[in-house]
Amino acid sequence: MFAVLSEMFSYTFMVRALIVGSLVSLCAALLGVSLVLKRYSMIGDGLSHVGFGTLALATALNVAPLSISIPIVIAAAFLLLRLSENSKIAGDAAIALISTGSLAVGVIIISRSTGMNTDVCNYLFGSILSMNKGDVYLSVTLSIMVLILFALFYNKLFAITFDETFARASGVRAGIYNLLIAFLTAVTIVLGMRMMGAMLISSLIVFPALSSMRLFKKFRSVTISSACISLLCFFAGLIISYEFSTPTGASIVILNIFVFLLFWLIETAQKEKRSPLIRRAGLASLLFAVSLVSLSSCNPAMGIKKNTAGTLSVNLSALSVDTASLDNSAQGQPVKHRLELVDRNLDSSVVEIKEKVFIAQTNDIYLNAEDYLGKTIKLEGLFKIERYAGNDTPYCFVLRYGPGCCGADSNVGFEVAWDQDSGNSYPQVDDWVEAVGTLDYYEEEGYPYLYIALSSLNVLDQRGQEVVTQ
Repeated sequence: MFAVLSEMFSYTFMVRALIVGSLVSLCAALLGVSLVLKRYSMIGDGLSHVGFGTLALATALNVAPLSISIPIVIAAAFLLLRLSENSKIAGDAAIALISTGSLAVGVIIISRSTGMNTDVCNYLFGSILSMNKGDVYLSVTLSIMVLILFALFYNKLFAITFDETFARASGVRAGIYNLLIAFLTAVTIVLGMRMMGAMLISSLIVFPALSSMRLFKKFRSVTISSACISLLCFFAGLIISYEFSTPTGASIVILNIFVFLLFWLIETAQKEKRSPLIRRAGLASLLFAVSLVSLSSCNPAMGIKKNTAGTLSVNLSALSVDTASLDNSAQGQPVKHRLELVDRNLDSSVVEIKEKVFIAQTNDIYLNAEDYLGKTIKLEGLFKIERYAGNDTPYCFVLRYGPGCCGADSNVGFEVAWDQDSGNSYPQVDDWVEAVGTLDYYEEEGYPYLYIALSSLNVLDQRGQEVVTQ
């Protein structure tokens, strides 16, 4: 276990995931108790759909998602609260009205702009391992703000949660504190969408509170228990996600479900004092442990089908290369590559992109390129050459295939290039290569592109996984 933890947190993006995820989980658990008791437990689901709509808008406008999502989702939370207070529209109907309308707007915006790309899918289903430093700083700041406000107004929130009518009669301005709950929930939902996804974020609010209520009856006890359950499930889910290549958000939800069932069985056993129920709880725990062991024995690469040529049977529409038109790379003649090189801040450290976290590590380099420029990058993968419409220049890549959005296949890797005057040659397309070089960038048509300025490019006999999952 210590070896796994040491390996996990040797990656910067895993440390960022732990910090942000822990804070968001804690915020969601604390607010979840009040929301469940006030029968607003589905507000998270409604606001997450609003968040999806704002994400689609941010993608179409090409601006930072959080800068658009946070103010709009907060406004939606206030509107939702006002609608639910209107006797003509029940609380669940108000949530349905806001959520479905926002989802429809988001789908229309996406269909008319960029299409369903990978970044949109990350917000739909969660991708905590794909955060840049700006996301981390903003998330940490807002999470701490939520925790401070919750602590400062704990007594008032307790009063309006259990008996709002009595709280109003005793002079508590319940309307303001209801708005405070809505504000804190909106901020937590937006921050949690990156980790859990719009489809699963409401579970982070509901499950810890429901589990705690099985065994604890006091507000403070339930709140503390919810916080502990949420943090433990997040930490365990993060480890399971890393070790077994499962989605982080889904792993956390499954653990929360298991804890809820376990607490429910214990509650029932305490009420009825029947030993068979305790044995059932133990059996459920055993079955869960066995399922984890079975999952650990599964190799994601074992189920990949290959054709007789030894290449993967996947959709290669993104890399449709006319090999007959290449500049005789098989004969050792280098493929010319038009690069506008910039000065490099050379760094002797080597960043090896490992097979286990190939996608996450590569995404981290793209998202936080300023931390890696000038460093030596080492990776293995398939060698590919691509020509783009209207441009005769061939571009070379070292990549692997991974899960795309909505069932479509995708690829992840880096563009590679020798210096124009090096005289070095490129290997055959689909050769398995080890590329080593300095991370650099060039500008083309006003846009910067990362690439690896090669120092070596060797063909290997032993091939790794052509399809990676994390």
